[in-house]
Amino acid sequence: MAEPVITVSGLGKRYVLTHAPRSDTLRDTLTQGARGMLRRFTRREDPTREQFWALRDVDFAINRGEVVGIVGRNGAGKSTLLKILSRITEPTTGRITLRGRVASLLEVGTGFHPELSGRENIYLNGAILGMSRAEIRRKFDEIVAFAEVERFLDTPVKHYSSGMYVRLAFAVAAHLEPEILIVDEVLAVGDAAFQKKCLGKMQQVAGSGRTVLLVSHNLVSIQQLCTRIVHLQDGHLAGEGDPAEQIRRYMGTLMTQAETFSLAAVTRALNPRGHARLLYVRLTTAEPTAAWSLPFAEPVKLAFAIQVDQPLPSLELGLGLFNQQGVEIISTLSSWQQDLGPVTPGEYHITVDYGVIELAPGRYRFGVGLKSDHGLEDYLPEAFELEIGPAGSAPRANLGNIRGAIARSAHYTIQRVS
Repeated sequence: MAEPVITVSGLGKRYVLTHAPRSDTLRDTLTQGARGMLRRFTRREDPTREQFWALRDVDFAINRGEVVGIVGRNGAGKSTLLKILSRITEPTTGRITLRGRVASLLEVGTGFHPELSGRENIYLNGAILGMSRAEIRRKFDEIVAFAEVERFLDTPVKHYSSGMYVRLAFAVAAHLEPEILIVDEVLAVGDAAFQKKCLGKMQQVAGSGRTVLLVSHNLVSIQQLCTRIVHLQDGHLAGEGDPAEQIRRYMGTLMTQAETFSLAAVTRALNPRGHARLLYVRLTTAEPTAAWSLPFAEPVKLAFAIQVDQPLPSLELGLGLFNQQGVEIISTLSSWQQDLGPVTPGEYHITVDYGVIELAPGRYRFGVGLKSDHGLEDYLPEAFELEIGPAGSAPRANLGNIRGAIARSAHYTIQRVS
């Protein structure tokens, strides 16, 4: 049996959270210091300090050539685990064993100097990530071509757009050749076209026999890339094994509590009148979700709250559903079914039930607007996002291969005519 290249045994990481009030005066500082000395002398617990375990009793092993994904809700301990494996931070308990050269990409662009040119930063960042000068020189043209920054190679990166900066940073990191590659959310960088290129590069790395440990919230991509998935929940190992099964279980943990998403601080556009305003939106299903994620073919039902400040003879709610490329897939207006007005000042709730629309797995964006007879009252072109997860059932387990935006079921018949 092959010896694992990554072994994690009883791993735990503890942090101490401080809730002490701010000391604005010398008197406050002296008082808090005296209280701290008294607690140490009497061995009493400090109420202003709390122990928080980001990871606790985590065990797993990864063999050479495996591509393993890590999934879990925000705060589950994913990034902490990668930092420990990358030896950025030390574990509190347990041990890890790594066999082979390790390269980690935990934050795209770490080590870039804004005053240096793209060319100089390729050599600087490559050296920071563990590449020799000869290795960087050998891969230089390939890195530049991948990043698509040939014209701006000798321009200081402080003048780069955010997209150019991200492309160059990922291009350097993606051309490492370690035995073990540890990456965090690299499939979410840049625009849609570059994300597709990143996915292709990761598939190339995965197919070269190297061991890859990957964290991503892009469940479709992680299911395509990975041969096994580790599921973390509240710092503990909740499960590991088949990608489709573990993603199904992970999606199940999200279906626990309804979450209200505030629209108050979302950027408005077109200078709306504002006599009717969108307050918040809630995703409601038979089993409400707390993470704005739904399994494939789950009904999509939204509940909006609006505030009306003056009498309006009519009111219309409009929604647009956009894919990652910015293409509007579905448009809907409340006036197609019924007139929501007239309305008087007060708070109103509006429910929008799409039913089952069989969106292909991926991330989608909603634009929302309110209109009256007097004009546009409120408009949020990028109001909120919704993620559709992969299908867990066998008949639709290959949904990651579809090209369309909607994976619509159809009735098929076959008849022999000769």
